[in-house]
Amino acid sequence: MRIVIAGGSGFIGRILTDTLLHEGHEIVILTRKRQISSKNVTYVQWLENGTSPERVINHADAIINLAGVSINAGRWNTAHKKQIYDSRMKATDELVRIVAALAEKPSVFINASAIGIYPPSFDTIYTEDSVEPATDFLGQTVYDWETKAKQIESLGIRTVLMRFGVVLGKKEGALPLMVLPYRLFTGGTVGSGAQWVSWVHVTDVVRAIAFVIKHDAIHGPVNVTAPTPVKMKEFGKTIGSVLRRPHWLPVPSFVMKLILGQKSTLVLKGQHVIPKVLLDNGFEFSFPSLYSALEDLLKTR
Repeated sequence: MRIVIAGGSGFIGRILTDTLLHEGHEIVILTRKRQISSKNVTYVQWLENGTSPERVINHADAIINLAGVSINAGRWNTAHKKQIYDSRMKATDELVRIVAALAEKPSVFINASAIGIYPPSFDTIYTEDSVEPATDFLGQTVYDWETKAKQIESLGIRTVLMRFGVVLGKKEGALPLMVLPYRLFTGGTVGSGAQWVSWVHVTDVVRAIAFVIKHDAIHGPVNVTAPTPVKMKEFGKTIGSVLRRPHWLPVPSFVMKLILGQKSTLVLKGQHVIPKVLLDNGFEFSFPSLYSALEDLLKTR
């Protein structure tokens, strides 16, 4: 298959590209910078004046939108929040234009999204059937992002909104910062410890994307989280267990707010999210338990 990836140079994008190449697919990566193409990877400039990526793409079997400024990088001040929001809106608008301009339309359009669309809650269990959106910054961003992506459906293209949970990777994503205190023997419960962490191993993220491409019956929202979310206190204890470090020094909520500002909501609030669509369609997680995921990511050998 010929697969176009916007945001292919990011954390998930790089791993996804390697996975799809290994499966024998041809990859087109949309990028702002000029890069030298190789045998199976073509780099196409976009979002710059004078670029018309649709002329180079020509046709695609699938298009995946992972583009946008990372929500994990930087402090959430007014300027950075604007970058997070605007980057997603601009990229998605451009992809809608590109798809409309393609003579041969893709069979599926996959848009990265986030479980931040669900309101924080200690008690509610969210599936793809949950319809009440969060009203905070992240919730509004995801809602507007998905609304733009849904325009692709009007072109008769299967559209999938993949709502990522807390993605765990070796060197990127949320895990390195969460692990650091334990490596320094100062790890402990963050905030109340009762907030949910709906996590997922990055390997299962890219496997889920490949799975969705192949399964024509899947469309609309898809939660990309492991089937076993845990409370923050348990998450920390599991890190300590895997690393053989103590879990003892609590980090109060006010400290996290001082350090991270508004971004502290990412760790002080959470949602209990279940990947119902993936499970109902037979997807099998490589890392269904937190311990197995952390053991894989934190092992030193």
